[in-house]
Amino acid sequence: MRRLTTAWSIRYSLILLLGLLLTGNTAALPTHDSQGNELPSLAPMLEKVTPAVVNIATTGRVRVQGNPLLDDPFFRRFFDIPEQQPRERRTQSLGSGVIVDADKGYILTNNHVIEHADQIKVTLRDGNTYDAELIGTDPDSDVAVIRIEAENLTAVPLSDSDRLRVGDFVVAIGNPFGLGQTVTSGIVSALDRSGLGIQGYEDFIQTDASINPGNSGGALVNLNGELVGINNAIFSRTGGNIGIGFAIPVNMARKIMTQLVEYGEIRRGRLGAQAQDLTSELAQAFELKQGEGAVITQVDDGSPADKAGLKAGDIVIEINGKRVRDANTLRNSIGLLPIGSEVTIKVLRESRTRTLTATIEKPSSQHAQGGEKLHAHLTGARFSDITEDHRLHGRIEGVLISEIKQASPAWSAGLRPNDVIVSVNRQPVKSVAEMRDVIGNSSQLLLNIRRGNGALFLYLR
Repeated sequence: MRRLTTAWSIRYSLILLLGLLLTGNTAALPTHDSQGNELPSLAPMLEKVTPAVVNIATTGRVRVQGNPLLDDPFFRRFFDIPEQQPRERRTQSLGSGVIVDADKGYILTNNHVIEHADQIKVTLRDGNTYDAELIGTDPDSDVAVIRIEAENLTAVPLSDSDRLRVGDFVVAIGNPFGLGQTVTSGIVSALDRSGLGIQGYEDFIQTDASINPGNSGGALVNLNGELVGINNAIFSRTGGNIGIGFAIPVNMARKIMTQLVEYGEIRRGRLGAQAQDLTSELAQAFELKQGEGAVITQVDDGSPADKAGLKAGDIVIEINGKRVRDANTLRNSIGLLPIGSEVTIKVLRESRTRTLTATIEKPSSQHAQGGEKLHAHLTGARFSDITEDHRLHGRIEGVLISEIKQASPAWSAGLRPNDVIVSVNRQPVKSVAEMRDVIGNSSQLLLNIRRGNGALFLYLR
């Protein structure tokens, strides 16, 4: 009878734990049943993990957008209005981070948590606060690495996020709404989420564990207390959690961190091929049964893809042994590889499987400084091609303004960093070389510019 009672108690405990995990009400878990038997609890695991999750507070400055008319150089010249001095405002941000190397003090977080920060403060669970050093950031994946000097730190062990399954239990730890360290639980709702437009490289873990503003950069851990993801964003129409949260897989974050620690930046390489999703219609046209993969649409001459023997019409199904679901998976896989690394590509060609090997090379983008090389009105700006490793690649064709000096002729003309020039004098331009040819000896320039989600014309004379 004692054995039957114990078995029933265990079954009851597991059912209770499952129900409370699904509702996120783990705080209500009792520690013992009526027979005095210990019940399952997340507390022992959390006691080991939570010291490694930190609160991050930043202060910084951002440029205030002025009146669009006053920023228009033609308007200023017409009404003889002097150049406006840029205005700035102070910013504050709250977020979270995860200690992943206790000896060196490395902390993983989101780029948007520390973006524009002049000062970064890290507060541990014990209340101690430290100034943090920025090691490096990657805006395209929204990953950043910072460092603190402190003793007796606790780090979270890293898991293999490729082994995650839909339905696995996970726990999110962070600093929502600046309330202080908070724990929520749930399950993995979906994997390999992409195409959301949140950032350039997307391969999200989706979870229903509550992730709210301030949780960004915090830890998503499994029931063993291992880090499986970095909390990143939520899908919400109200700004609060509705059960759809996203985390960056720790395998992706680990690869990015390795480069940030070594170089202070991401040095993405180039394969030299463009691809599109293998839709059901294309699969039928290629006489294939499967509907997953990336169809190569173009291979650049002399590129690593060309040297490896990749051809237009090939269907990439694996990269380094990892299944390729679509063009975004292919782009992510290549974008995370450092320059000089070898990549094994498995493709379908004429219904036969082939394995190719390519070496990732440095992007061969063209750059040009403004000035007499292009046009007098463009002095002070640096222009570059939109390469395949850039987040805008495949979304827009044009010439990117990668840098610009304030108070320069280009700045005074109304150009700004990250503007994309899509046409010059009503002629489309797709590269620096094309823009140089179109400008030629023109004394006047009519530029069509994409800026953020908007567009405008600038007339320079």
